[in-house]
Amino acid sequence: MALETDILQGSLDLLVLKRLSTGPMHGWGIAQDIQSLSGDTFKVGQGSLYPALYRLEQQRLIDSDWGTTENNRRAKFYRLTSAGRKALASEVENWRRFTGAVELILSSP
Repeated sequence: MALETDILQGSLDLLVLKRLSTGPMHGWGIAQDIQSLSGDTFKVGQGSLYPALYRLEQQRLIDSDWGTTENNRRAKFYRLTSAGRKALASEVENWRRFTGAVELILSSP
C-alpha cells in the first residue's frame, strides 16, 4: 500500500520531468510510474500532480496534446520540451549535490 508521503513541490517537478524523459505519458501513467518506481513510497494524488503539470507547461518545460490511451480513453499526453531536458539535467545535478550535502551532515558524529 502506498503512503501518502508529501513530496516537496520542486521534488515533484523533478520526478515528473524525469518520467517524461522516457517519452510522452498521460497524467495517470506518470503518477503510477512514480508510485511503482518509488517502491510504493510516493503516492501522487491528482491535487498535486495536475497543478505540477500545469506549472511545468506554463514554464514551457513540458508540452501536451490530446490522444488515446491503451484503454481507448481520451487523455492529455505530456512530453518534455528541449528546455525541459536542459532543466532536468540541471535539477538532477542540483539534487545530487543537495542530497550529498545532507548525507554528509547526517553521517557526521
